[in-house]
Amino acid sequence: MKMLRTLLLPLLAAACWQAQARQPAAAECLVPSKPGGAMDLTCKLAQHALPGEPGAPALKLSYMPGGVGAVAWHTLVSQRRSEPNTLVAFSGGSVLNLARGKFGKASADDVRWVAAFGTDYGMIAVPAGSPYRSLGELLKALKRDPRRVLVGMSGTIGSQDWMKMALLVQQAGVEPRKLRFVALEGGGEQFVAMQAGHVQAISGDTSEALLYASRGQVRVLAVLSEQRLPGILASVPTAREQGYDVVWPVIRGVWMGPDVPDADYRRWVAAFAHMETRPDFARMRQEAGLYPFSLTGEALTRYVKQSIADYNRRAIQFKLVRER
Repeated sequence: MKMLRTLLLPLLAAACWQAQARQPAAAECLVPSKPGGAMDLTCKLAQHALPGEPGAPALKLSYMPGGVGAVAWHTLVSQRRSEPNTLVAFSGGSVLNLARGKFGKASADDVRWVAAFGTDYGMIAVPAGSPYRSLGELLKALKRDPRRVLVGMSGTIGSQDWMKMALLVQQAGVEPRKLRFVALEGGGEQFVAMQAGHVQAISGDTSEALLYASRGQVRVLAVLSEQRLPGILASVPTAREQGYDVVWPVIRGVWMGPDVPDADYRRWVAAFAHMETRPDFARMRQEAGLYPFSLTGEALTRYVKQSIADYNRRAIQFKLVRER
């Protein structure tokens, strides 16, 4: 028996080592903003929903704010190009910044688009004690004096939050460039600034508003969706209901570095594709304040490239670039 144990122990140890070697190393979901915003929410949803999927190790979250996503983009593309287990959160706003040259000369082909697994919608909010009780009241005030209300947004002129407000005020007869904006770093910072009284309104996203709306701290004036949203914001009318034809979906997902091996890229694409089919994921997504949207791999890459073309047309509309 002793001799049998002596022979078997090395074999068992070798088998265990080989099994561990086949398991992917610990993975990281990089949040390209400060904690508390929708990018943070994206990584946390993946962190909670992926465990158990083949080839998807447990995710740890890391934060790399700066340039509304630019710092994380350039860090991965220049220094961490081939990391097989590093995901980076992105949104429709990231794609808009890419289209608008906010990431320098970067293009959609510089990274590998893995999965989009939910969509959010734009919204306009004011403090709970604000005198503005509807989108129309806010826009009429801005029409009387475009500089009267200081609006907080993530990013600068040409960002997605700017674009949403610009589309609304344009329909109200206001020149968007006359508005006063404060550029902030992510959705969490927007709400902090509004709670502190530094801005009187914000152009943001519904997932970010849910926490504050549930506490009665903010008043959401409009959601930029096709129809009213379920849950906490069910009583909030759409912009269309209030006479302003603006719909702004915001997809949420993850990408990887450009030199990630094909096998690892396909492993993550498959993990997310399967995750999105599970009934329990639908529940998790709803609890996170997101709505159904599922694209992975090449289909997502095509969607991103089409979105960039659409955003560039918007930029020409607002004279943010010269028409060629």
